[in-house]
Amino acid sequence: MKPILMSALALVPLAVAPLLAKENDNAKRLNEAAAVFTEIMDTPDKGIPQELLENAHCIVIVPGLKTAAFVFGGKYGKGYLSCRNKNGAGWSAPGTVRIEGGSVGFQIGGSETDLIMLVMNDRGEDKLLASKFTLGAEGSVAAGPVGRTATAQTDAQMHAEILSWSRSQGLFAGLALEGATLRQDLDDNRALYGKKLENRHIVTQGTRPPAAAAKLMALLNKYSRREHKEVPTGTE
Repeated sequence: MKPILMSALALVPLAVAPLLAKENDNAKRLNEAAAVFTEIMDTPDKGIPQELLENAHCIVIVPGLKTAAFVFGGKYGKGYLSCRNKNGAGWSAPGTVRIEGGSVGFQIGGSETDLIMLVMNDRGEDKLLASKFTLGAEGSVAAGPVGRTATAQTDAQMHAEILSWSRSQGLFAGLALEGATLRQDLDDNRALYGKKLENRHIVTQGTRPPAAAAKLMALLNKYSRREHKEVPTGTE
């Protein structure tokens, strides 16, 4: 029995190693997402309009989306989503996402692109929290305006469920992202939370954010915090 026990114990590090690697990858990617968001918001004249952030239901950040990395021009990247808490104040713990395929209507160069999307209504949020959905086909998406205010929004932008932007080689612009598939990543969620939680559960059930997400959560609250206001129920 002893040799068998020793063999079993020897296999434990091999089983744990992939989980630790995913956990480290998530921590690194969360820091990259935080860096992308803060760098964009530190230049308000060339960033996401503040009023759009204030009114957004959810945000998706994909640092280092690979474009032109495959033979058929496919695209692939991993990132995170977060949505407003039920009372409207603060943001949910992050859920992990993968984005694959699709065509880019406006590219600003480079083999890697940082991608940010804002989900602007309940319908868009419901689709975002599904196991997967296709941008453009199942949810209307438009290139987001750039600058301090959203007054330059077109009619398409004002009615879009999702607004998207990209940053490549220091340039930040609205991105018409069509046909890309956005999926939740249950394996990465397990690495973050210790079990395979679906994104809808993470967002709606008040899941405690992992320590690795602390920087990103602080930045979301700093730049797009919406205070909860109690609604009077009557008079004394």
